[in-house]
Amino acid sequence: MNDKPWLASYDTGVPDVINIPNVTLPELLADTAKTFPNKTAAIFYNNKLSYKELDKAVTQFAAGLQALGMQPGDRVAVYLPNSPQFIIAYYGILRAGGIVVPSNIQYVPRELKHQFNDSGCKYVVALSKFYPNVREIRDQTAVEHVIVTNIKEYFPRVLNVLFTLAKEKKEGHRVDISNERGTHWFQDVLEIGEARGLEPVATTNEDTALLGYTGGTTGVPKGAELTHRNLLANVYQLRAWDTEMRPGNEVVMGALPFFHSYGMSTAMNLGLSGGHALILIPNPRDLTDVLKNVDKHKPTLFPAVPTLYTAINNYPDIDKYDLSSLRACLSGGAGLPIEVQKKFEEITGAFLVEGYGLTETAPVACATPLRGKRKVGKIGLPVPSTEVKVVDGESGAEVELGQPGELLIRGPQVMKGYWQRPEETAETIDDDGWLHTGDMGTMDEEGFFEIVDRKKDMIIASGYNIYPREIEEVLYEHPKVLEAAVAGIPDEYRGETVKAFVVLKEGESATAEDIMEFTAQRLAPYKRPRSVEFRDELPKSMVGKILRRVLVEEELKSRQPA
Repeated sequence: MNDKPWLASYDTGVPDVINIPNVTLPELLADTAKTFPNKTAAIFYNNKLSYKELDKAVTQFAAGLQALGMQPGDRVAVYLPNSPQFIIAYYGILRAGGIVVPSNIQYVPRELKHQFNDSGCKYVVALSKFYPNVREIRDQTAVEHVIVTNIKEYFPRVLNVLFTLAKEKKEGHRVDISNERGTHWFQDVLEIGEARGLEPVATTNEDTALLGYTGGTTGVPKGAELTHRNLLANVYQLRAWDTEMRPGNEVVMGALPFFHSYGMSTAMNLGLSGGHALILIPNPRDLTDVLKNVDKHKPTLFPAVPTLYTAINNYPDIDKYDLSSLRACLSGGAGLPIEVQKKFEEITGAFLVEGYGLTETAPVACATPLRGKRKVGKIGLPVPSTEVKVVDGESGAEVELGQPGELLIRGPQVMKGYWQRPEETAETIDDDGWLHTGDMGTMDEEGFFEIVDRKKDMIIASGYNIYPREIEEVLYEHPKVLEAAVAGIPDEYRGETVKAFVVLKEGESATAEDIMEFTAQRLAPYKRPRSVEFRDELPKSMVGKILRRVLVEEELKSRQPA
């Protein structure tokens, strides 16, 4: 059997192997700023920031962090939506030698507390709207300094004034930090940094750049330790995959959240590494805003999740917007239905292809050729410098072509390990550098891979990985709940959605609304159960383990026509 049959299926011009420059991410940004100083780096509510302006702000923020006492290797949480502040904080932390800890903006205080404590972060950069969540749990963490920023700081002047007079006042986004210890305004930190100047830091591309929190193959959130080289590798793999991409020649739609590895790599890092313009969308659920930005700023590259492409396909006034600028679109996070792919390509004229990856692979490991052969239901081919194999779960030996087994990945984008979890790292990455994904898949004779089963019990809803155990633990906190299980059930829009199966304590009563309200106070919106079914008992194995698989099977059976 050919060791790498996928190479013959590559588009013409895609290399087998990529060269990864021996630099760090902020060094790459500095080089880009020297090459394209006056070119637009970011577009935010029609306000434009040049590469020269962006790189200067990054240096100022790095120096400001140093003024606050940050040392190389310190972890800094970034609790922001897509915005200039996110980019400035992200690259500024790296330029000061720190480690970025992206925080999902939907996190509630309980989730923030776990992440801050697990990473040991001493610094947090937060949006003013989200600052109360940080304040609530701050004293239960090691956080010493919080840097607060208002979303309007990089708005055009007129919009800034309107936001202050209307939305900010109405929604109560103003916060008072004047009497709070170690709490600073973002712009003040930039001013301090400019006055102080940056002390150069000796960082190599083998140093850890980021902790991407994920459940991995279990439901316990932990930090995937990604180095500068891991992140750079994925950028150069993506650049190699798109043979028509030219430096300074693209406009990238940044609708995917940058706190997620998918948006961070395929939009932010890819865009800024090549001198491209990056359109920043803080709220991708505002589909009208997304379409207006496509119509006005003419993006050529658009990475997204299937639900966003589905929403565009079904937008009632789609004909009002010119989407013809789109050239290459990557879908990930969940399976891409062929009907969605076909309709989107008909509407836009762009190529829409599916990919696959994990936070642990920074994240892209496989992608479908942009112009070559496509196969329905397949996740594509390993990207350059990447190996993927399918092995038997018991023996570890490679299986025959077309036979299912666990997918293993090896390449320069594979993480260093899980932050301060050597045992789980050893279980996930073997001595030969193969990452055990926990996903079951197959490979055909042309090197195309297909996922046949996801990580055990994991739910994927709208591209988000959701782990039942975390939700179940919250349900068990409810005083009336005796037993609980959570499973992913098919959903036409989200792919899968969360359903809770609950057994109440004897003599107790509750409604589905009671249970959902309880979880709403303790979980990010995408994790919350969308439905609740009360049962007298839950299916269990001989040893008493609750069988989520049986619950899903029963759910599917109940949906079949009589």
